[in-house]
Amino acid sequence: MLKNEKGFTMIEMMIVLLVISVLLFVTIPNVTSQSNKINSKGCEAFIHMVEGQVEAYKMDGNTEPVSMAALVSNEYLKSEYQQCPDGSTLTIDAEGNVVEEGAGN
Repeated sequence: MLKNEKGFTMIEMMIVLLVISVLLFVTIPNVTSQSNKINSKGCEAFIHMVEGQVEAYKMDGNTEPVSMAALVSNEYLKSEYQQCPDGSTLTIDAEGNVVEEGAGN
């Protein structure tokens, strides 16, 4: 007497694993490339925010900041806001423009 056992066969399980593997191989490279784009866009937005703080510093009657330290010491920026999300550091050049240096370039 054989019992009627229901279940998946080995071939059916292999097909399911193959489909899942193909989907992973397609999606993982796309996710990593999107992560790089997110970091670069995040850094651009962060630079614009720091430029706004430089303008606020100037509008309050201060001279142009020589460095990011002047913005931090006058509480226009917090000390942890001197880096982009991608790890590159921000500096202020002689004209008062915020420039990115380091890891993101």
